[in-house]
Amino acid sequence: MNPKPHSTGSKKKTKRSPAFGGAKFIIVTGGVCSSLGKGIATASIGAIMKACGYKVFVQKLDPYLNVDPGTMSPFQHGEVFVTDDGAETDLDLGHYERFIDEPMSKLSTITTGKIYTDVIAKERRGDFLGGTIQVVPHITNAIKDSIIGAAKKSKAEIMMVEVGGTVGDIEGEPYLEAIRQMKSDMGPARIFHVHLTLLPYLAASKELKTKPTQLSVRELRRIGLQPDIILTRADHKIPTELLDKVSKFCDVPRSAVIPAPTVKSIYDVPLNLQQYDIAGVIGKKLGLGRLRPDMREWEEGRKRYEEASEPVRIALVGKYTHLDDAYLSQIESIKSAAVFHGRKAEIVWVDSEKLEKNDAEIWKELKSAAGIIVSSGFGSRGIEGKIAAAWYARTHKVPYLGLCLGSQILAIEFARSMLKDNKLTSQEFDEKGLLGQERYVVHYLPGQHKGRSMGGTLRLGAYQCRLKKGTKAYASYKEAGQIAKDGTISERHRHRYEFNQAFRTRLEEKGLVFSGEGPETGLMEIVEVKDHPFMVGSQFHPEFKSRPHRPHPLFEGFMKAVTGK
Repeated sequence: MNPKPHSTGSKKKTKRSPAFGGAKFIIVTGGVCSSLGKGIATASIGAIMKACGYKVFVQKLDPYLNVDPGTMSPFQHGEVFVTDDGAETDLDLGHYERFIDEPMSKLSTITTGKIYTDVIAKERRGDFLGGTIQVVPHITNAIKDSIIGAAKKSKAEIMMVEVGGTVGDIEGEPYLEAIRQMKSDMGPARIFHVHLTLLPYLAASKELKTKPTQLSVRELRRIGLQPDIILTRADHKIPTELLDKVSKFCDVPRSAVIPAPTVKSIYDVPLNLQQYDIAGVIGKKLGLGRLRPDMREWEEGRKRYEEASEPVRIALVGKYTHLDDAYLSQIESIKSAAVFHGRKAEIVWVDSEKLEKNDAEIWKELKSAAGIIVSSGFGSRGIEGKIAAAWYARTHKVPYLGLCLGSQILAIEFARSMLKDNKLTSQEFDEKGLLGQERYVVHYLPGQHKGRSMGGTLRLGAYQCRLKKGTKAYASYKEAGQIAKDGTISERHRHRYEFNQAFRTRLEEKGLVFSGEGPETGLMEIVEVKDHPFMVGSQFHPEFKSRPHRPHPLFEGFMKAVTGK
């Protein structure tokens, strides 16, 4: 079902520098406004460079004062993407992994909060020998050290660096100053600067305007930076004369002013950029020779997406249903799995709070779906609605996939129904502690408790899971060829609660199958319902390892049940 990777394109070996490692650096900044797609642009360029045969690593510089996004609301920041080594990161790292198909790590994320925390800790230890600590040089040096250190430790040949925020933001100034210093220290042949800007459309005059782009580049020049490429974002076709104008007024070669219009799929972006020979422009500036990326995998992917036309409705049950970014990796995983079955996924948003209030319209939407996914989350809000969705999927034989919390919901609903006790729940939802341990189907992991600090204290990162033969989970991973010789898989986690083993025997007797568990801890990792087309829940987050050219086995198995193939 999954395509074989192609060989990479051509590349020219570069001389290695002891001071900076062997990497060439591609910096991506954004101008005019936020939410233009810097992450997708960064990921797309990274994918192109990988297709040229280079080892690519990516780092995101986030100017906010939080140490990481782990405690931030999805309303503020969208999903939290988790790496193998347990970093809680910006959702853009999900784009990097999906496009470049290389694992990111703690090295891939920097925030102002982390930089300042590290610098102040050094000051408290006396590392600066009583010196006055300033933004320049101490903060900018810390930023440079983090970027260069990541390039060295990852052994990257091409180091992609996305600067979060918008040029002109106060909090972003130290990062741009650090980039300016790096360019001065390394020389222009080691750093390539991509600037993504918006060409706003005025409906009254029916034209796109270049002036905001000109002003954004002027701001970069004030800082001491000059972009090597300008990517012009627009929702309308960009006339050639406007690209000529941007080239002239921003002092960038015409071949390096590349239109970046809104496309049908984000996975069309690498092909869209490369049709203007962006690899050639980068290769020439960085002394890499004539680069010829092998884009066959992306061309085949676009063909699959274009041919996938028959719609399939998938209900996504959660409580942030008006905010796509809160479930970004899950949405992309659903779409990719659907495409590999020749289908075009239509996400049916089901608000779990409305579901538990018996909103007729929401129930109608749920029942219209061919498959149900109950999403991850924290807290008791909307939980009874999620349990109701699991009940409907189980009793009506609708394919169901539970993600993290969704797996716990599956277990709780099954226990309530089979053990005839509607008070069975999770310790997380019994906020006032009114119920005893005997009612907790799900309870705290060892070492976790109500008063523990929230930041970075969850069970995070990749852990092994041993699969049970003869189960749907085992069949899904076996078909994908992702089971190790010892019968284990590796998946990423982000949770504070686990299944209560005291219920295991009773629930197994009723038809609940524990198809995956930790080989050393015995923790429940995957649970499924016997004699059901597909009702599977994973304590881990499979969406973090799904790729556009290689759907995750559980999403693939779910979609296979949905489509009847």
